[in-house]
Amino acid sequence: MAAVKFQKPTGAFVAASWAALIIGAIVYLIGLWNASMQLNEKGYYFTILMYGLFSAVSLQKTVRDRIEGMTVTGIYYGLCWISLLLSVALLSVGLFNATLAASEKGFYAMAFLLSLFGAVAVQKNVRDIAAHKGETPAFDDTPEAS
Repeated sequence: MAAVKFQKPTGAFVAASWAALIIGAIVYLIGLWNASMQLNEKGYYFTILMYGLFSAVSLQKTVRDRIEGMTVTGIYYGLCWISLLLSVALLSVGLFNATLAASEKGFYAMAFLLSLFGAVAVQKNVRDIAAHKGETPAFDDTPEAS
C-alpha cells in the first residue's frame, strides 16, 4: 500500500483548533461551576464532557490509523463510534430532562460540540505535524564532504 502523505497544517489552523478545544471546554466548565444544580448533576455533565473528548480523540486516531494502513480491529473501531454517539446521546437526554432554561441547554450543547470539534482537530494536527517532521529531513550544520 502506498504511503499516505499529509500536509503540515498551517499555524492559523493549529491555533484555531486549540482555541476551539480550550474555549469550548473552559466555557462548558465555567457554566457548570456557576450552575445552580446539584453536585451529582454537575458530575454527570463533567463526566460526559470527559467521555466525549476521549471518545472523539480515540475515533479520530482510529480513522487515521486505518487511512495510514495500520491494523485496527473492527470491534475497537465500532466501540469508538458507539462511545462518541453515546456521549452525545447522554448529553442530549440529560439536557432534555434538565430543569434549565432553553438558552442554558443550548449553551451546554454548543460548548460540548465545540469542544469535540476542537479535540478532533487538535488530534489531527498533532498527527499531521508528527508525520511531517518524520518526512522532512533535518538540516545538518556540518559541511558535506566534497
